[in-house]
Amino acid sequence: MANTTSAKKATRKIARRTAVRKSRRSAMRTELRKVEEAIAKGDRAAAAAALTVCEPVLMRAAQKGIVHKNTAARKVSRLAARVRGMAA
Repeated sequence: MANTTSAKKATRKIARRTAVRKSRRSAMRTELRKVEEAIAKGDRAAAAAALTVCEPVLMRAAQKGIVHKNTAARKVSRLAARVRGMAA
């Protein structure tokens, strides 16, 4: 357990940051899942719409340090390729 005042403050700060990061990660995963589900259903229009919402969420997560920027770019690239590859 933290003893000093500064250590107690650091503990509170860590708890707040963890909650924010958890929320952002959850939102990112939700948007990814929406794109995946649309692709699985075979609905290209819905998949494309979900991707346009998902892309900025993913890139924002990369900026905030939730995922690495290359990971976010890779996910966007692969999802976009899968949406493009769907039968029109």
